[in-house]
Amino acid sequence: MIRPPGWLRTLAWIGLPLVGAALGWLLVVGAGWLLTLPWIPMRGPLRLIDSLPDPQSAIGATALGGVLGLFGGWAVADGGLRVTVAADGVRLTRGDTVREFDRSRVGAVFLDGERLVLLDPAGRELAREPAGLIVDGLAEPLRRYGYPWRPDGDPYRAAYRRWVPDLPELPAGADALLRARQRALEADHRDDADELRAELARLDIVVRDEQKRQYWRRID
Repeated sequence: MIRPPGWLRTLAWIGLPLVGAALGWLLVVGAGWLLTLPWIPMRGPLRLIDSLPDPQSAIGATALGGVLGLFGGWAVADGGLRVTVAADGVRLTRGDTVREFDRSRVGAVFLDGERLVLLDPAGRELAREPAGLIVDGLAEPLRRYGYPWRPDGDPYRAAYRRWVPDLPELPAGADALLRARQRALEADHRDDADELRAELARLDIVVRDEQKRQYWRRID
C-alpha cells in the first residue's frame, strides 16, 4: 500500500490541532490589537470577537481551532489517496470509496501533474485521481509488479486537440458537455467537471485540462 509516510500522518494528527488551537487563541487575544491597524479588513467580526467575555471566548476559540485542526489532520493522514498494488490488480482508496482494476484492464499508468492516471489498453481513462503526497512513491511498486508505468507521461498526448466551441469533428452531444464543463472549470466546480468528464467518456471522448483550458481526443 502506498500512502503518506507514518511520520507525516503523526505530525498531521498532532501538529495541525495544536496549530489550529494556537491560532484560535491568538485571534481572540489579538483582536483588539488588530482593530488598531487602519488597513485591517473584516473589522465587524473582529469587533464582535473583541467584545466577547474572557476567558470563555479564549477557551471557545482555542477548542474550535483544535477541532478544525483535527479535520485538517484527517484530510492529510487518512483522507488522501491510498494505492494498493498487487500482481493481479490495483486498488484506489479515498476515504470510504474503493475502486479496483484488474491487471488485464490496465494498459498504461502515468502521472499528469500530480494526478495518477490509469488507461485501459484501448486508451480509455479508468481513473484520474489527485495523488498529492504519494506521488514520489508510485513508480517503484508499479514497476515491480510489471505494470506499464510511463515515466514520460501520457502516451496519447500528441493526439489531444484544443477544444473550441462548435467543432464539427465531435460526436453529437459532446460539444454541449464540453461547454458545460468549461463553465464548471471557470467556476472551480471540480466535482461537476469530473462528472462531465465521465459523461464525455461515454461518448468515447477523453479530456484533459491545462489551467482552465480543455484538450480532447477521440478513442479510436
